[in-house]
Amino acid sequence: MEDAEHRLSVGAPLIFFVVVAFQYLSMYLDNTRKKKGSTSAADVQLRAEIKQLYKEANTYSQPSTFAQAAKLRRMAVAKEKELAKNQELKSKEISSSYDSNVKKLKMLKVFIYVALGLWFWHAPVASVSDQLVQPFGRLLSWRSGGFSNGYVMVGIIPWLVVSNRVAKFVCQTMFK
Repeated sequence: MEDAEHRLSVGAPLIFFVVVAFQYLSMYLDNTRKKKGSTSAADVQLRAEIKQLYKEANTYSQPSTFAQAAKLRRMAVAKEKELAKNQELKSKEISSSYDSNVKKLKMLKVFIYVALGLWFWHAPVASVSDQLVQPFGRLLSWRSGGFSNGYVMVGIIPWLVVSNRVAKFVCQTMFK
């Protein structure tokens, strides 16, 4: 009986903090992907060269210097293409590392959730007053033993669902 009481007292907060950690890591990965990668020195230099070429091309406004201005504009367009190619390669690299990390996180999350599910399958995770969860008592006590002395014994599956929703809300407010 002492083992069941220990799991009941430690189980709910432990599970909640594990779920919050997974949500936080997931949102952290999303935010790092959304943020623009730091621009490299080569990209900064290319942008400066493009700007300078366009500035020089605009100074040649006479009909006799039209060919020179057109040549400078063509050089600027070629450098813009090179910059776009560099940025595309960089975004592909970031995307591939992101996808790899997300897959690893999802596999770890599934493994941990299954382990928690097996550990708490027929044991209650928490007990909540029946009056507090009046219409949802049976749903929350699924696979955990039902009611005991006016308390609803919360099962692992409903607790994971509720914890996921709360953790998602908490992490979204943290990242705004």
